[in-house]
Amino acid sequence: MKKYIIISALIISSAFAKAQTYPVLDTIYANDTKNVALFFPEPIRQGITGSDNFVFTYNREKEQYFGLLQAKPGKESNLLVVNRSGSIFSYIVRYKKQLSKLNYFIPLSNSIGNEKPIVIDSTQVDTSEKSIDNRTYYYQKFCSYLLDRNQRIGRIKKRNEGIFLSVENIVFDKEELYFVIQIENNSTLDYDLNFLNLSIETRQKGKKKSLQRLYQEPIYRHRLPSKIVEGKMIRFVYVLPKFSLSNDRRAILELNEKDGERNIELKISHRYINNPN
Repeated sequence: MKKYIIISALIISSAFAKAQTYPVLDTIYANDTKNVALFFPEPIRQGITGSDNFVFTYNREKEQYFGLLQAKPGKESNLLVVNRSGSIFSYIVRYKKQLSKLNYFIPLSNSIGNEKPIVIDSTQVDTSEKSIDNRTYYYQKFCSYLLDRNQRIGRIKKRNEGIFLSVENIVFDKEELYFVIQIENNSTLDYDLNFLNLSIETRQKGKKKSLQRLYQEPIYRHRLPSKIVEGKMIRFVYVLPKFSLSNDRRAILELNEKDGERNIELKISHRYINNPN
């Protein structure tokens, strides 16, 4: 029995390795009467098609986030796009007379790799804990992408003495929730940040109503400031493991000033948590 378990494990591992080595490429359809727009998370540095009956145009002088694809009747081909940071995207492209989709918004998670291999010097092996792993690299890139998008989920905002705290966007990706947060200082004094915590608040029912809060530790903080200078606005991202909330719960974003009293508690309804972008 043990022998069969070991063999099964080896087969599964082998299949998983093959799936990683040979990813299935998505297909994008185009024709010669319409422009199909591809929007990437970072500016395009290079775009190449494998056949002359497909044309991918993009701004070669000033890097932009989108390119346009057109096709003439013929055999299928492929499209290879490299972004500013070296992220590589690869797709099968086919001609189709009638198109049902004209715009593709491509997330960073669709990248098949990076053209710049990570080289670790032998002297840095003992300090490997200081190097950035692949997951952290992904968080960095996806957070930067979200900050560039300027997408909003709703009006979630509160102020106190010229300090404005708002949640601009909540995005679900893979197994995490990304909170795009903004702090604006319209006062005449700098704001020194003591802490910014996200908690889940449960409203207890019954005669003796009470509130219970459970702190949620972020997996990653992107561009979290220590100070917001007077007249300035700062945007950053908190990454947390995905979670959902029942009707009797809500999220609380608590902003606390160091050596000051301009504190803010921003309540986030379960509707925003359960329906992210």
